[in-house]
Amino acid sequence: MTTERHPIPFFLPFEARLLMLGSFPPPRERWSMNFFYPNIQNDMWRVLGLVFYGDKDYFLASRRSFDRKKAQRFCRERNIAMGDAAVEVIRLQANAADKFLQVVRPIDIRGTLEVLPLLEAICVTGLKAMETLLPLLPKGLEAPGVGGSVAFKMGRRTIRLYRMPSTSRAYPKPLEEKAEAYRRMFGELNMLPFVQPFSRPSRLIGKQ
Repeated sequence: MTTERHPIPFFLPFEARLLMLGSFPPPRERWSMNFFYPNIQNDMWRVLGLVFYGDKDYFLASRRSFDRKKAQRFCRERNIAMGDAAVEVIRLQANAADKFLQVVRPIDIRGTLEVLPLLEAICVTGLKAMETLLPLLPKGLEAPGVGGSVAFKMGRRTIRLYRMPSTSRAYPKPLEEKAEAYRRMFGELNMLPFVQPFSRPSRLIGKQ
């Protein structure tokens, strides 16, 4: 079987505070854009649209494609890096299912952290990503439950590891429920946009 190398350069803005890691891109014929989570049937960009803009269609360029430039601009503005837990795989079947991915080479997590000096957290977006990343982290670290997190030290840095629900439609949870889990994570990291609370003008007292 043929080894497949990761086809998308990792998106690693210098000021990134969060690194989001999936497992590996689907076959190219399933792409709707040349960026992470490219499959139009994957709901990651709908989840992020709901969390940050209240609009699940915010990142759509059309009914069949996401807007790559808008997605990259969002990540840069929100200090989000994106990559995958595997950089070389053997695809045991010609589909996007994680269970048919045999990881040949995982991410160089130490090297990745070196180019992200402000990173505070890593978010894995599915079971396969967690299974691939966890052996690369300090020995004895246990995976959190879905929606949860644990902290670990790597060198002098403390990083929080989040395990988030997969945005694949094969993971049987409603879109809004998945979005709420991601909203909690971004809230804990203080990465949600600030919304000015509504306030009424104070009543003037005394003579004018």
